[in-house]
Amino acid sequence: MKGTHLGEFEELILLTVAALHGEAYGLAIKKELEEQSGRKVTISAVHTACNRLEGKGFLTAEFGEKSEKRGGKRKKMYTVSLKGQQALLDTQHLRQRLWLRIPPGTFQIEWSW
Repeated sequence: MKGTHLGEFEELILLTVAALHGEAYGLAIKKELEEQSGRKVTISAVHTACNRLEGKGFLTAEFGEKSEKRGGKRKKMYTVSLKGQQALLDTQHLRQRLWLRIPPGTFQIEWSW
């Protein structure tokens, strides 16, 4: 289905929004994603991905209250929609199926979590 595929960065954004549960806005998403992934992420990449995910129906957004600390601006708060939750579950199941298809002994390194 066109428009429902999740790219890697989109998947990471959705997972980060879910992990921030109720506190997911641009800068918080950027900081959490950088901390968890060890990758440098620009705020514009976060905003672009969030807008794209909102357009696909995977994220919903609403504006918070104005803040003097933010110069009267409001934060755009994101939540993973039901459609986004389903997309994440579908992606997780696909990855699990693929991992399970790898024959034992294929990798030469030991996996430890």
